[in-house]
Amino acid sequence: MHGLLRAVRSCQKTLKQDILRHSPSRYSAEEMKKQFPRAGTGCVISSSSMHHKGLENTTVEDVLTLKGQEEGGHGSWLWCLTNDSVHDAIKQMAQHNVGSLVVLNPGDKQLIAGIFTERDYLRKIAAEGRPGKQTRVSDIMTREPKLITVTSDTKIIQAMQLMTENHIRHVPVVDGKLIGMISLGDVVRAVVDQQSGELKQLNEFIRGDYY
Repeated sequence: MHGLLRAVRSCQKTLKQDILRHSPSRYSAEEMKKQFPRAGTGCVISSSSMHHKGLENTTVEDVLTLKGQEEGGHGSWLWCLTNDSVHDAIKQMAQHNVGSLVVLNPGDKQLIAGIFTERDYLRKIAAEGRPGKQTRVSDIMTREPKLITVTSDTKIIQAMQLMTENHIRHVPVVDGKLIGMISLGDVVRAVVDQQSGELKQLNEFIRGDYY
């Protein structure tokens, strides 16, 4: 009996050390950037984290809800119009420190016309020497059939796969009409948040907080 107890305690000690060694809290800000080079400053673990429902069950709706709590409104996003100049759109992106804008048609702000990103500007304006003030967003934005969207019930794992396979960082969320936008940083944060919750539960189990 004593030998069995010693073996259980030894196993618990080894498991606990392994958890602490791989805990996300051990990573510095620079190390996190190396782990997620495309996530930018958006990869931050929220203090008001979503319920730990398991990564495989986390949906885009959960991410939008968390963003709404942080930004003061569910499903908030930044947008421009198809007839806005590229110069004005870029100024708005710089002002709000974002990498993309949802593009809407004048008079209809519920149906998405496309998406305008930093990549569109670099490839179609800067690289070609086109005048940003004379070029309309509609001339260079990403539109159907290349526009990639998700729905609110899309699993976050599926959203991550879409972003990875298509080399994109921003995806509009459309349920018949536009309801929000998620970024690669949002997805990475959701993954880290869920993993942190699972590690916390495992730590509590090891300490005997579970019966």
